[in-house]
Amino acid sequence: MSTLADGYRALVVDLDGVVYRGPEPIQPAVDALSALSSSGMSIAYATNNASRSPHEVAEHLRSFGLDVQPADVFTSSLAGAHHLSTLLPEGARVLPVGGEGVGIALREKGFEIAESADDAPAAVLQGYGPNVTAARLGEAAYAIERGAKWVATNTDRTLPTDRGVAPGNGTLVEAVAVATGVQPEVVGKPGPMLYTMAASTLQVPTVQTLGVGDRLDTDIEGASAAGMDSLFVLSGVHGPKDLAAAPREQRPRFICVDGSGLREPYEEPRAVGDGWGIATTAAALSDEEIQWSSQAPDDDVVALRIVLRVLWDALDDNRIDEGTAARLAAQYGRTQK
Repeated sequence: MSTLADGYRALVVDLDGVVYRGPEPIQPAVDALSALSSSGMSIAYATNNASRSPHEVAEHLRSFGLDVQPADVFTSSLAGAHHLSTLLPEGARVLPVGGEGVGIALREKGFEIAESADDAPAAVLQGYGPNVTAARLGEAAYAIERGAKWVATNTDRTLPTDRGVAPGNGTLVEAVAVATGVQPEVVGKPGPMLYTMAASTLQVPTVQTLGVGDRLDTDIEGASAAGMDSLFVLSGVHGPKDLAAAPREQRPRFICVDGSGLREPYEEPRAVGDGWGIATTAAALSDEEIQWSSQAPDDDVVALRIVLRVLWDALDDNRIDEGTAARLAAQYGRTQK
């Protein structure tokens, strides 16, 4: 029987919340990706986390047993440096804010690194870094106030780690925006650049590439913007309530517990009367409650897939509000979130 991954030639996979949490692997996803890579599937890894270089990320993934090279890794720092190379001459000074990955990406594009606003940088590239200080944010603000272009790698407000959810780059970007009254140009997800860069390198059309992620407002929306189908996994930040309230551009085609679902058969819900169903089970909305034609599926995530199609139709038709949709979806997928 064919699996979900069999319908695609390539994968573009997010990292935080999909392949690992902090330093620790999400083992079912790692096992699935390793098997798919061994069978010939083209796989790229795309992350909004700008703190590390592709070399460091590839080393981390290889420590899990994955066959990954730096060329297979696409970070938002790379996207930011690439974008600035289209705006500035080679050798221009740029002030990096974030982890080492930001400066490395800029150097590889031929930029000179500015150490402070007093170096008169032509631009600021701001990405995530766990050790970013208030002083460094201040230098960014001073440079922007003096006219430097400001590019942010991403605006994720949170970052999943092995210890919990930490503030992400978006939180730090907001601090600089409040100080300067300026908004940055954002190059990472939910924009399409990381996905299109990865697909181009893999030499696979985006329509034959599947984006895999755990965040609706970055991974799923970004894949959609690039013209890719998407798989949402419940191993990261967002869960059933978020799925239920998602706008159209953030609704994934597929939903699984984790990356192991790539190697499993996948049956999509189909329209059944006034509702949606899989196999012999269907659900519809009645008096703002989910009504099943027979017993709900034993697999909570299969039930969630059906329920979401019912709720999205009702939201689009203004028959329920987001609060009601979130309440109803919260009853499913409970073993994961």
